[in-house]
Amino acid sequence: MLRGVLFDLDDTLVDQRSAADAAVVAWAAENGITDDQLVQRWTIISENHYARYQCREITFIEQRRARVREFLSRAVPDDEADTLFKGYLTRYEAGWTTFDDAVPALRRARAAGLTVAILTNGDEDQQRLKLSRLGLNDEIDLLIASSMLPMGKPDPLAFGSALDLLGTAAEEVLMVGDSLEKDVLGAVNVGIEAVLVDRADAHPTVDVPRISTLHELAF
Repeated sequence: MLRGVLFDLDDTLVDQRSAADAAVVAWAAENGITDDQLVQRWTIISENHYARYQCREITFIEQRRARVREFLSRAVPDDEADTLFKGYLTRYEAGWTTFDDAVPALRRARAAGLTVAILTNGDEDQQRLKLSRLGLNDEIDLLIASSMLPMGKPDPLAFGSALDLLGTAAEEVLMVGDSLEKDVLGAVNVGIEAVLVDRADAHPTVDVPRISTLHELAF
């Protein structure tokens, strides 16, 4: 019997990608960078260093500094890297928005008597700020951020720790997220049923439950 639902946050409930893309374009221009590939470069650089953080090779702050140095190709000291990153971060936070299907899906899950938790690879403080600004705190029962866990998704330790916090068995939980590797395959690997939120139809042939909008999610 289903007892709980784990929702990913970024690009599942919150349009993180649009916020990040707009922020880096404006921030890069401020730093004299206007090439056509800057969004793609920033995305790749960010994903690479954030993955290092999720594996605990570096800290959350260190991955921010590494992103700045690689993107700007400048060996700046820590304090300058922090100041530079703040120029991006302020714009990024100002761009946070929820998808219009997010709150209805959370409410349907709770109306079905399920415990609703967010399992995110984000930093706890930043994700709590995001929930507060977007009015999502009252729509969920629990936030589980990877900074609270031994490892981030898709590591089995992340999902095992989330189950412990929920007080449920794997077969009693559903994982809903936009990342095939981190959310869906990571969950399935430990016996959790999962649904892929594929808003851009990026995975038309994968053999997993797949929806294009949270409006299709039923409990």
